[in-house]
Amino acid sequence: MKVSRLAVYRSGKKILEGIDFLLHHQEVLVITGASGAGKTSLGMALAQQLHYKGDIAYNLPAGSHIGWVEQQHHFKTVQSTTDLYYQQRFNAYDTEETKTVAAELGEELDRAIPLIREMGIEYLLQENLIQLSNGENKKLQLLRARLLNPAVLIMDQPFTGLDTATRAWLEKLILALKQKGTIVILICSADEIPSCADRILELEGGSMKRYCSFQEWGNRNDQQPIDNTLPEPTILPEHHSDSIFESIIEMQDVSVQYGEKTILDRVSWQVMPGDCWLLSGPNGAGKSTLLSLITADNPKAYANNIRLFGRKRGTGESIWDIKKKIGFLSPELHLYFNETSTAFEAVASGLFDTIGLFRQLSVSDTEWIMQWMKICNVDQLADKRLRELSTGEQRVVLLARALVKDPPLLILDEPCQALDPQRKADIIGLIHRVCTVTKKTLIFVSHYEQDRPACINKFIRLEKGKVTEMRCEL
Repeated sequence: MKVSRLAVYRSGKKILEGIDFLLHHQEVLVITGASGAGKTSLGMALAQQLHYKGDIAYNLPAGSHIGWVEQQHHFKTVQSTTDLYYQQRFNAYDTEETKTVAAELGEELDRAIPLIREMGIEYLLQENLIQLSNGENKKLQLLRARLLNPAVLIMDQPFTGLDTATRAWLEKLILALKQKGTIVILICSADEIPSCADRILELEGGSMKRYCSFQEWGNRNDQQPIDNTLPEPTILPEHHSDSIFESIIEMQDVSVQYGEKTILDRVSWQVMPGDCWLLSGPNGAGKSTLLSLITADNPKAYANNIRLFGRKRGTGESIWDIKKKIGFLSPELHLYFNETSTAFEAVASGLFDTIGLFRQLSVSDTEWIMQWMKICNVDQLADKRLRELSTGEQRVVLLARALVKDPPLLILDEPCQALDPQRKADIIGLIHRVCTVTKKTLIFVSHYEQDRPACINKFIRLEKGKVTEMRCEL
């Protein structure tokens, strides 16, 4: 494979320029770089998904396929529309608006069965697409790509959202594809580069910073150490959330079932003010459903014994009474967010718990929003639309949205996805500082042990809908 003088421009602005490299047979290429460096744009150009200038020569046999696995899985309703919304996945009636995994595979199902068994995802076949977790969606994307039997497989952030066991399985798959002769190209953060990689292409500002072997990458002498120094807490805006609650969350024997499938099985959990919990568990364990009962997105909360902020669900409070007390970020919320919003509008919408800004802002509101955007280092993106930003930049904008209303409870589900190592360290440090300085309650979800902020002091793990471990002192 040879790439020469590759360039990508949008609206006259350079996205990529001067990309030249040669990839030999049975080599795995990893494209890495900071958030916004142009990694996804390069992957899309290589996958023939984006207009480019220059030459890309694969020299493949006639009829060969190029597989492209994007970061997020976009699907349609049974009427082939895309008008889906986040809360729909928790409504038993609305879930029928999307196909099951088996129906989505259609005529490919019989051919897919051996791969489905190998991947251990037989249980997903009768699941509706909208009910799949972030990690389960990623597995379906990988399955669809493998069914193409591609000569070239390009995967954008393939490890994102996967639990530890599935990440290990994916590394073995990449190695097997490499040995089979498939050209494998991965786009991932520098701290997720698998050991089976052969060549590393590092981007910086839309240009090639380095193209080297995996060994040379590990031995490079210009590595910048990750700065884990926490900035002074005085840079935080003045804390104005002074609500006092006897408890934040109380659940007693909470169960959630859809048809014959049990999602949560007699979960009991108490979260007190100032607690900082790490919520863990494999893909499909029930974490998203558990959080949806807290964020007022799941109507099954009314059928269970749940108290939020000292008040039992179903005693007259509105969903907006609950939401105004919670700052929330998740991969699923990110997926359904309106990409035509500017970064400023996206952050501002957090003040009103809407997906988009539909109200006039006061001068003080605008100043407050820009303060938080500056703290999150996205103030320079304020006038850009979300679709113009990298996935990592979008994720940080949505983190600012969760923080902007200064809520007593933060629920952050995989907030560091798609971030480069330094930006990840900055965000983890910021979350720690916010929670310790303003005494916030935190529920933090991550598949990566090293990603948790230092303020975490309690731990809960779900497996197959049950609490399998709970520690109240870490």
